[in-house]
Amino acid sequence: MSGGRLEGKVALITGAASGIGRQTALRFGREAACVVVADIDDAAGRDTVAQLEGEGGRGIYVHADVTLDADCAAMVAAAESAFGALHVLFNNAGISHIDDDDAISTAEAVWDLTMAINLKGVFLGCKHGIPALRRAGGGSIINMASFVAILGAATPQLAYTASKGGVLAMSRELSTVHAREGIRVNALCPGPLHTEMLMKYLDTEAKQQRRLVHVPMGRFGEADEIASAALYLASDESSYVTGTSFTVDGGITAAYVTPEDR
Repeated sequence: MSGGRLEGKVALITGAASGIGRQTALRFGREAACVVVADIDDAAGRDTVAQLEGEGGRGIYVHADVTLDADCAAMVAAAESAFGALHVLFNNAGISHIDDDDAISTAEAVWDLTMAINLKGVFLGCKHGIPALRRAGGGSIINMASFVAILGAATPQLAYTASKGGVLAMSRELSTVHAREGIRVNALCPGPLHTEMLMKYLDTEAKQQRRLVHVPMGRFGEADEIASAALYLASDESSYVTGTSFTVDGGITAAYVTPEDR
């Protein structure tokens, strides 16, 4: 593909075997980026690459557990080896554990696993990705946070919320440290989405409606809408955007009441 918004760029996306990661990989491929799909689900990751290539894009799959330093180093090395450089890093991989609850009920193992993937994984991606972006002369880092990093929730998922708050703080600091190097760092904060991660909790119509009453737009977002936001942050169109908490949330973080409450 040529003439796309990411033409000439190489993008690495973690957690790209499904959900937001897959939709972003496909979207980046349509916009002429070379895409490195990183995940631990080898079959689904290779399927993402097959879909991307079926649409005329270029991509490779790399097995990468983002909790492991060696895997994060290897995925960045694979990007540079396959395509010559790295310009965009989307630290998207994350989990929301079904047993994540409040401080009293959440097991230490659930806390540790959530932090290892959601927060340490972003740190390790940046640790190895930033030198590659330096070698490329600059680029864009997109770190997956969440609207719960901004708002508290009465239905607790404490480890997830704390991990995403950490991503937000880390992204702000990295944006400041590396701004003069031409490396932009932004945190992407989706609102409630119609994805498997959220729908496993909201498994009835009643539960879904209780959540939607807080969303001014009155609907869940879709993974491809988050992919569109990631595309903007990855592209040169956002060349003066760094250090932001980029919310794509249907208005939930802006709302005290919704139209239904008036």
